[in-house]
Amino acid sequence: MGRVTSDTTATDAAAQHAPEPPGAPPVWQRRLRRFGLPARPQTDVRARLVPAFPESSGRLWAVFGAGPDAAARLTRWSAWGGPLLVALFAGVLRFWNLGSPRKVIFDETYYPKDAWSLLQYGYEGTWAKNANDALVGHPPQLLLSPEHSYVVHPPMGKWLIAVGEGLFGMNPFGWRFMVALLGTLSVLLVCRIGRRLLRSTALGCLAGGLLAVDGLHFVMSRTALLDLIVMFWVVAAFGCLLVDRDRTRARLAAALPVGPDGVARPDEGVGDRLRLGWRPWRIAAGLCLGLATATKWNGLYYLAAFALMAVLWDVAARRTAGARHPFRSAVRRDALPAFGSTVVVALATYLASWSGWIATKGGYYRDWATSPDGRTGAWTWLPDWLRSLWHYQTEVYSFHTGLTTPHTYQSNPWSWLVLGRPVSYFYEDPKAGQDGCTAAEGCAREVLALGTPLLWWAACFALLYVLYRWLFKRDWRAGAIVCGVAAGYLPWFLYQERTIFLFYAVVFVPFLCLALAMMLGAIIGPPGSTERRRTIGAVGAGVLVLLIAWNFIYFYPLYTGMPIPKSAWHHRMWFDTWV
Repeated sequence: MGRVTSDTTATDAAAQHAPEPPGAPPVWQRRLRRFGLPARPQTDVRARLVPAFPESSGRLWAVFGAGPDAAARLTRWSAWGGPLLVALFAGVLRFWNLGSPRKVIFDETYYPKDAWSLLQYGYEGTWAKNANDALVGHPPQLLLSPEHSYVVHPPMGKWLIAVGEGLFGMNPFGWRFMVALLGTLSVLLVCRIGRRLLRSTALGCLAGGLLAVDGLHFVMSRTALLDLIVMFWVVAAFGCLLVDRDRTRARLAAALPVGPDGVARPDEGVGDRLRLGWRPWRIAAGLCLGLATATKWNGLYYLAAFALMAVLWDVAARRTAGARHPFRSAVRRDALPAFGSTVVVALATYLASWSGWIATKGGYYRDWATSPDGRTGAWTWLPDWLRSLWHYQTEVYSFHTGLTTPHTYQSNPWSWLVLGRPVSYFYEDPKAGQDGCTAAEGCAREVLALGTPLLWWAACFALLYVLYRWLFKRDWRAGAIVCGVAAGYLPWFLYQERTIFLFYAVVFVPFLCLALAMMLGAIIGPPGSTERRRTIGAVGAGVLVLLIAWNFIYFYPLYTGMPIPKSAWHHRMWFDTWV
């Protein structure tokens, strides 16, 4: 061993403080590798920024006798053909006998009537106490007056319900039409989102297929409530952000210098200083998040979570491109445009959703600013409509935070994932010979907002899997799914005393399906696995999917209000809390 001199000491010190090459992993990551954190493979930076979509082998189509050229065409068409077929299946399920039960069920006592009132007056009027029975009477009657009523949700979702009422009339099919349409389209979106996120058409279609046979999503797609509308806009926003992420990373990849060997190198100038330019997909995401918030206020949590997630994606992209200070660069160059594209656009969308209330004079609190209470204060220089609207929002906030009235079907969010307390939207017990009942013992008809149990219980394990992938494998896809679940689920734990219900969870059901599809993909096995490994995995995953489909079919009568014998209804009440 050589003697240490002052020269070698200086050299070692200089090496310790020498600047790291662009794209080098941070110190904390290098230290964690001692404990098993895997290092990223050293590949072309362009491939890391924009991973290629895996090429299909075509073996599936060959089984059906397709030649190589036909298999290639079918593979290309399946990118849209597969999701469209899954969405068609979901649409048939949701629109079949959509007008049944021909009743005003659960909270349909509010939103369809408010929607019809918006069509007539531009604001929510007042309905007579017996309006529900009159709506489904023979002939139906519309017992509506222009006297304003106090409502506690923004108008956007009700405007969408009103579209169906305008097309098909004020009847159960009419007021459920748009919700069923959005429920069907959300299945299509999840198929395409899953394909882009998991880089697999099969897994994308699997995620959409799971959503198609989830009982909670199915029931909410056939009921004129607002929560499924929130879910649709949240999923649409997530999809827009995914497209924006891919296009932004492609822009960074295209700007990187290429060496003589044709391999792109990380570049500090590109990573730290490149401006990412016009990002229409992020603006579209802000619009969708604004529409979600303009339907129900829990869209605000997704606005905050997705805006933060988008900025973190920019940080990661700049780091991969070679930025020496990726966080600082993202804050300086991306944070402000991201705020404008999401928060500002969402706020403008929210205000626009109140146009009917603003343009008319009959809405609740519309003239508050000109009342004795509204003429005082420090903000009298603002337009009267804006001050009146702000006062309305503060009153609604007080209502929501103070809502503690007990309800038979309320539940704590701790029990949601295991389906502890589903909500009964409709129940009748016809006797033999009534309403299609053929059982001598009598029948039960129920619409129960219950997720498909095997799907939800499997999704609990899938959530643990994606948490593991995110925390220990640094898989951004798993992190995105976790963000989608957390933003729709965790905020409800802040309101332990509030009256809340299991059906609020429909907003994050698509992300549960994506998590389950990701776990099933891991069960099948990654590309490169042996034929035996993938065969065993495919059989195991296929059995689970078939059991979930059977479980949906088994509970189908409880999702649609079909008359079944009382004994069959009791057999489906697996837990006392479901009754």
